[in-house]
Amino acid sequence: MSRSRLPLTSQGTRPEAVTAGDWGLLGAAALMWGSSFVLIAIGVDHLAPSVVAAGRLVFGIVVLVLFAKARRPMPREEWPRVALLGVVWVGAPFLLFPIAQQWVDSSLAGVVNSSLPVFAAIIAAILLRKAPRPIVATGLALGFVGVVVVSGPTATGGGREALGVSLLVMAVISYAIAINAAVPLQQRYGSLPTVLHMLVAGLILVTPFALLGLPASDPDPGSILAVAALGIFGTGLAFVFYTDVLGRIGATRSSVVTYFFPVIAIVLGAMFRDEPVTLAMLGGAALILVGAWLSGRSEKRPAEA
Repeated sequence: MSRSRLPLTSQGTRPEAVTAGDWGLLGAAALMWGSSFVLIAIGVDHLAPSVVAAGRLVFGIVVLVLFAKARRPMPREEWPRVALLGVVWVGAPFLLFPIAQQWVDSSLAGVVNSSLPVFAAIIAAILLRKAPRPIVATGLALGFVGVVVVSGPTATGGGREALGVSLLVMAVISYAIAINAAVPLQQRYGSLPTVLHMLVAGLILVTPFALLGLPASDPDPGSILAVAALGIFGTGLAFVFYTDVLGRIGATRSSVVTYFFPVIAIVLGAMFRDEPVTLAMLGGAALILVGAWLSGRSEKRPAEA
């Protein structure tokens, strides 16, 4: 008997409130992803954007193949969905972000990426034909307001190009499609094989562009180390942590991980670059934390509970 086709997306297997363990995995992924924008900026100083994209995929694949569970084969009937994830979750965004960050500051790139929960919720509502609970929707809105407050000084600063911001928005929409499509695949096969096969598909897509970008690259130790860290942590481990939670709590609630990116940027900037921390930043960070907590509430309506 053949397997039934996977739906375009599905709800998480655990609609109850997000647990402390899942928040821990999301926090670890947020820390690694929140640092990735700086690493990308360091990488594109000496490497072509396509080389940065291919390099992080290679390092991510090398890390994951060390796990036996990740090497389990994926059934042939799932290859089209794996290929789709390779395009919309890693291939296209990994190319778009380095290209955009040639003209856009890394902090602004992180802020734009923080709009992911809004797009993810819209796509999930369309595919599932079910809007999130009011308390979850309130949390999403409150967190987004917090992002705006935190990023206010950055959003009004210079150094922006319309094309760069447009490419970032395209990448975020691509991410929103991807995390919805990944939910049923993770629920059936687990996070390790799902992520590894997705990264391989993405590398196949990116490699021709990377070969074209090699002549324009001037690698130095700093850029190589940045790409290595980007691949090991921000591409390998972060995707596994996040995808593991994604299957349990669904695309809408798990996507609030991006709301923490501006907060991480504030902390890293204060610790390593002596950047000032304002009251607006602290207030926005508080709104983000409250919004994330509300977004993590149970998806069950009172009657269902």
